[in-house]
Amino acid sequence: MCFTFITGGKIPMYYGSSFAYLTAIASMKAGELTYHQLMVANNGILPPEFISVAQFGIIFSGLVSIAAGLLVKWGGREKVEKILPAQVTGPVAMIIGLTLAGNAMMDAAPQQLADGSMQSSMVWVISLVTLFSTVIYSRKLKGFLGQLPLLLGALTGCAVAGLAYAFGAGNFFRSIPAEALSASVWKLGDGSFFALPAFTLPTVSWAAVAAIMPIAIATIPESTAHIYQLDIYVNNEAKKKNRHFDIASMLDRNLIGDGICDMISGAVGGPAGTNYGENISTMAITKVFSVPVMLAAGILAMLISCFTPFIQVIFGIPVAVIGGLEIYLFGAIAAQGIAILIDKGVSMFDSKNIAVIAVIMTFGLGVNYAFGGNIDFFGINVPAIAGAAILGIVLNFVLSLGDKKES
Repeated sequence: MCFTFITGGKIPMYYGSSFAYLTAIASMKAGELTYHQLMVANNGILPPEFISVAQFGIIFSGLVSIAAGLLVKWGGREKVEKILPAQVTGPVAMIIGLTLAGNAMMDAAPQQLADGSMQSSMVWVISLVTLFSTVIYSRKLKGFLGQLPLLLGALTGCAVAGLAYAFGAGNFFRSIPAEALSASVWKLGDGSFFALPAFTLPTVSWAAVAAIMPIAIATIPESTAHIYQLDIYVNNEAKKKNRHFDIASMLDRNLIGDGICDMISGAVGGPAGTNYGENISTMAITKVFSVPVMLAAGILAMLISCFTPFIQVIFGIPVAVIGGLEIYLFGAIAAQGIAILIDKGVSMFDSKNIAVIAVIMTFGLGVNYAFGGNIDFFGINVPAIAGAAILGIVLNFVLSLGDKKES
């Protein structure tokens, strides 16, 4: 809703949570406890204190998109691409996906089931069925169903989990923890039917800023590509009525709206986000490019969030099913990084490009898997992705000094 109003109702985009930020948030610690230890200790719900700290970083991540939007507005798109060329944003996107690989596998094969018992080999059946069915649906289904592979894959995985439960192989479905309802702002009775979501306020943490803020760098090229894609789809329909909508010229407004929405979301306890490419594809198939429809979708999402039965259905999805989806989704984020390099024609025979890509990939993955996601640098706790992104930007700038402009 905020994105619709901020962009003046001119851009039919659906803004939502981004997977790109998960690694940075997961790399943060609360005392001596890691992200996963906190999740296990609190029945899958992060404590409000941890969320508040992450919120501060999410708010500042919005400044990156706003700054990019202002650069586009004042200096053109070339200014952004000069600071964040494809040889930087591509590998940053790749390490975001690859550093999430561990999260995906931990969810695909959880150590403990919903009923408290230890995992059985059945979790692999559920996660792999979810994975393969989702991939097959995305490859084989056409038309409207072809845009719903994740939903259909999750339903298939849940069906297998239901059969496993019916035949006594274990209960893989979850119930909303008491901690979730107790944190509600207000609930009707015990909250079993209606409960307002929990809202938290941000807590100052410059470590969270260092971990989360640089991730916005990787979402800028994605957001840019989406608005050009939308421009093509909308005007393909508009020309049938001899009309034209110059949506591509609103790239600055799109990036600024993206950043402000990150700040609004972070201020109340929500995640950082971006506009959704899947939604653009859905609009292209249905031929509905209506801003009021986007506004209605936002209102509907907020209404659903207040009714506990709907939330129970969503939260009840087995972790193994989510893990099966994550193997595909997180790998797709890494593949998107490769796509950026290909689309921008980055030469892999150029020594500068090779150096920048190599340093970003090695630093990002090395710090994540050898040092648990953070490395100490003169007393500063530097997160893997943030450090890799900054190192890549600096190295690319240094190696570009003295380069002659191509005609």
